[in-house]
Amino acid sequence: MGRVETRLAELGLVLPPAFQPPPGVVFPFASVRVIGARAFISGHGPQGPDGSVPAPLGKVGREVSVEQGYAAARATGMSMLGSLKRALGDLDRVTAWGRIFGMVNSAPGFNRQPNVINGFSDLILDLYGPVTGAHARSAVGMAELPFDIPVEIEGEVEISPEI
Repeated sequence: MGRVETRLAELGLVLPPAFQPPPGVVFPFASVRVIGARAFISGHGPQGPDGSVPAPLGKVGREVSVEQGYAAARATGMSMLGSLKRALGDLDRVTAWGRIFGMVNSAPGFNRQPNVINGFSDLILDLYGPVTGAHARSAVGMAELPFDIPVEIEGEVEISPEI
């Protein structure tokens, strides 16, 4: 077990299985696309350890509190890490978190998107440290997100060759 997976175990965190879209929904794209020394991570939403989409669903600032949104962003990070693990074989291959685009399903007038996406950033910094885990980031509000999830995040990481 690598350094990142050891830290996940210390925190009692379990990577979820691959997301299974609802019946009738097709995702004609890869969750992670590796090109050279970069891995592009498609938009992910929160997943529980069993792969299900955890409650609550809806808009942050209405049905979902900032604290629940923070937890959803953290769970989205776990979903992204699960996809990276399946694509790369080893989470320690990530040598730098480059760019993150965080989208928050926001109620009208809600403007605390950075507080919500901090759930993701805090997780990545805890697992990878302040150098490898440092990332450029946007946190924006959206009128709607797929399946009424409260958070969707996409990103890009630099990776080392296969170990």
